[in-house]
Amino acid sequence: MGKRKVPDLYRAPFPLYAVKVDPKTGLVILAGGGGASKTGIKNAVHFLDLQLVGQNQYSASLLHSHDTDTRATMNLAIGNGVIAAGQDGSCSLMTFEDRTRTTGTNVDANDENNVHQGTARQRAGRKGKGGPDHACVSGDRSHMKDETAHISVTEMAELESDVNPQDPLQKVVRFSPDLSLLLTGGTDGHVRVWEFPSLKKKHDFRAHKGEIEDLDLSKDNKHLVTVGRDFSCSVWSNNQLVTALKWHETTSHVAEKTYRYMACRFGKVEDHKDALRLYTVQIPHKRDRKPPPCYLTKWDGKNFLPMLTAPCGAEVVSSLAVSDSGTFLGLGTVTGSVAIYIAFSLQRLYYVQESHGIVVTDLAFLPDSLKGQNVKGNNETAMFSVAVDSRCQLHAVPNRRMFPIWLVLVFCGLVVVGIVLIHYFFPGFF
Repeated sequence: MGKRKVPDLYRAPFPLYAVKVDPKTGLVILAGGGGASKTGIKNAVHFLDLQLVGQNQYSASLLHSHDTDTRATMNLAIGNGVIAAGQDGSCSLMTFEDRTRTTGTNVDANDENNVHQGTARQRAGRKGKGGPDHACVSGDRSHMKDETAHISVTEMAELESDVNPQDPLQKVVRFSPDLSLLLTGGTDGHVRVWEFPSLKKKHDFRAHKGEIEDLDLSKDNKHLVTVGRDFSCSVWSNNQLVTALKWHETTSHVAEKTYRYMACRFGKVEDHKDALRLYTVQIPHKRDRKPPPCYLTKWDGKNFLPMLTAPCGAEVVSSLAVSDSGTFLGLGTVTGSVAIYIAFSLQRLYYVQESHGIVVTDLAFLPDSLKGQNVKGNNETAMFSVAVDSRCQLHAVPNRRMFPIWLVLVFCGLVVVGIVLIHYFFPGFF
């Protein structure tokens, strides 16, 4: 598939930087904004209701818009009714409740009052546009709520996640798979880990000399992988370095430090419960007149040995996603293109050139089921993409055509009968 038009699922009134799907409520959550600049572009988190129309098409409607004042959300993670949003050098935590459905959360009012005082400061609501936050430990929090008939959002806490003295910026946030930990990385090169939901700081260590681009935690919480702009991709156990990945050793024609790691994600292996894979993206450190390709590498997620490396086009990759089943990988590029790959072979299955026309900032696969219902219809997979152009798109891959076994048997039978008849009526034909 080449350059073609993908219809917009939704268009926000601000640049979009993050998209996530909450598997419990089925909400699609978008975030972004214009930042602190006085351009009139708002900063907000949008909650969308997704509906399958027919067997292949989707529609989305806005249920709620949560204003984030003067700070744009650049990245976010969702964990059982809690949003962790990267805003400047802080991680803003907020709970949300879908009033149209019965949902549960890991965090209630009592949990909020037990937040560790040394590492988190409770937000006391807005004192006007851009007003400073002041400490609030307990008491009446009703003024912190932002609610409509559909969605209720309550600000919970704020963590200092980056202390770069020049321009603090949290670049990535993750919940651990079991929701017991919250992890952040930013421009100061530090990984910070908090216990969740108590928010007691567990680790704070320098993982890279420069900015942290990405991080991910294995499903057993045993290994943390971090990607930095210092050309390194490191594997950690707690705050201890285990190994540094060396993808260039898998390709003889690639010299060290001509590429840098851009993203990392752990993924399941379909039909192999105990297996685990790690996927990394490598992009050229410098751009030439004839752009060299970017690369995808698949690693064994337990011993971190490389299994397969494949080129993934000359467009610089800007985002990576892995489907819940581990079957598919999603790539977005700085030129707005979107692609879906088969994780097993690293072969491209789907591609739309310049679908957005500007940098793709985040991707998220549609879960196999939402609210216990099949939302994929006749599609093999579907993936959201968002970009600075304010558009959210949904890229669906229809099920590849397969013939029923009975039809194959009938066809084979007809072929055999045909051969017998030809041999009978035309003995010398063969």
